[in-house]
Amino acid sequence: MKITITGATGFIGQKLARRLLDSNAIVAADGSRQSITELTLLDTVPAPAALTDDSRVRSLSGDITDSALLAEAIPGDTDSVFHLAAIVSAGAEEDFELGMAVNLDATRNILEILRHADGTPKMVFASSCAAFGGDLPNIVEDMTATTPQTSYGTQKAIGELLVSDYSRRGFVDGRSLRFPTVVVRPGKPNKAASTFASSIFREPLQGERAICPVAGDAKMWLASPRSIVENTVHAHNLAGDAWGASRTVSLPGFSLTVAEMAKALEHVAGPAVASRIDWEPDPFIEKIVRGWPPAFNTKKAAALGFTQDEGMEAVIRAFIEDELGGKIAA
Repeated sequence: MKITITGATGFIGQKLARRLLDSNAIVAADGSRQSITELTLLDTVPAPAALTDDSRVRSLSGDITDSALLAEAIPGDTDSVFHLAAIVSAGAEEDFELGMAVNLDATRNILEILRHADGTPKMVFASSCAAFGGDLPNIVEDMTATTPQTSYGTQKAIGELLVSDYSRRGFVDGRSLRFPTVVVRPGKPNKAASTFASSIFREPLQGERAICPVAGDAKMWLASPRSIVENTVHAHNLAGDAWGASRTVSLPGFSLTVAEMAKALEHVAGPAVASRIDWEPDPFIEKIVRGWPPAFNTKKAAALGFTQDEGMEAVIRAFIEDELGGKIAA
């Protein structure tokens, strides 16, 4: 099978690529498990050698809004696309034109390329719980009306509708996944309003200070990189008719206040590590975060067999194991 991942050098993209290459088996359109013959990795920068050393990998770099580059990344015999590339929340809010070009126009272009490809390719679209917002019930259902309060959330909600309609018409076999906030992300902070949710764990565990720009009572819907990658692959492997009328699902997660997140860090790593969090309010970030839904009923995801994290402390321990070599800075 020939597969393309956009946003492939991001940390989820790299973990997904590694997962696919290591397993070398994915469910095709006919329901059979097949090996991966070519994995195209597309992003603004080339994929790392740890991935490109594999003979099955083809790395392309450039602007995803370049139609010619997208056509090269998604040839006519492509079987599946994992569309992860995005301008994240605060970045899309600060630069409307860039957010629209990457989050909406590129998504439509990918769908059009797949529409004219051989057969009916699968497409897994990374959406976000930011598709919801505003005056919400205490617990959001999959079919709660999407009323996003940011440009990023609006662009993701439109992408979901496009994936569903292209699937309804038989152009693609699409499925959209509303990601919770993913923690703990390795590397450096990015433009996402939620980037602090990883920083308040990542930096203190490595002996550095971190800034938390929201109050402790702000509540967030969270999931680990491990569960996100496994659930993304699971979503791809499900049969199209398993989804029913809606091709969108909110992925399982868990809901915590920021204060509870800090307390979990203290339980795992001790008070000295947790004390490295500096609480410095930022009204711009706080407004975005408080506009997101804090909790979900993910019964559709459960019925479809998606997995759920055990909780924040288990997620922190997994980060220490996966990214820090099992060691933390005292």
